[in-house]
Amino acid sequence: MAEKKIKTKKEEKVKASVEKPKTEEKKIKTKMPEASREELIKAYDILKHPLITEKAVGFIESENKLSFIVENTATKPEIKKAVEDLFQVKVQEINILRDTKARKKAFVRISKEFKASDVATKLGVL
Repeated sequence: MAEKKIKTKKEEKVKASVEKPKTEEKKIKTKMPEASREELIKAYDILKHPLITEKAVGFIESENKLSFIVENTATKPEIKKAVEDLFQVKVQEINILRDTKARKKAFVRISKEFKASDVATKLGVL
């Protein structure tokens, strides 16, 4: 614990600071490279939340697709990068549509190397 003495005109104060111990970080090996902190923050801004309906669950099981509600200004390349950065999967295709509630839906097809059901389980959809 390092102590610093600060003298003032009337009295003497002691200020203590605590240093955090250095620990080793364990790296998890994944097939996709990791993203930086700024990229992850931007990815969370683009993807609002997963869409959970009967149809969406059917897409996960039959077509290896995930569905998300995304930011209204998001483009296909931005959505692709966000999904790849957040879930460490490879995206094959993205379809976008606007619904009658003025939301933007993105249907993301995951490459055959990865399973959409694994990502959905991480998200708590299945």
